Amino acid sequence: MNILSGILEVILGLGFLMFGFMKFGSKQMVEGFKHYGYPAWFRVLTGIIETISGALVIAGIWYGMLAAWGSLVIVITMVGAILTHIKIKDKAKHMVMPTFLLILGCVVLLINFS
Repeated sequence: MNILSGILEVILGLGFLMFGFMKFGSKQMVEGFKHYGYPAWFRVLTGIIETISGALVIAGIWYGMLAAWGSLVIVITMVGAILTHIKIKDKAKHMVMPTFLLILGCVVLLINFS
């Protein structure tokens, strides 16, 4: 593992741990998922998926294949997030963060895929 990979894994992993935990009760997330037309159980499921994938990416600091699996899940999740914003005809500015996280997830996946 190189230093760049470790830094990217920490940033991506901590970000997804934070975003995942927010899905469990943040008023902003509750309202956001209602706005997107998704039920509460889907918000909780998304939180679980994001928390697990964040933990996998961080564990990937020591075991690279875990980072690859975690970042693959993140990539899939961010594609879903971007498609959701497109579906509801959201402004492009709301797609900046999911797009950034998609790109970061792809980079971590490519670095650790072997």
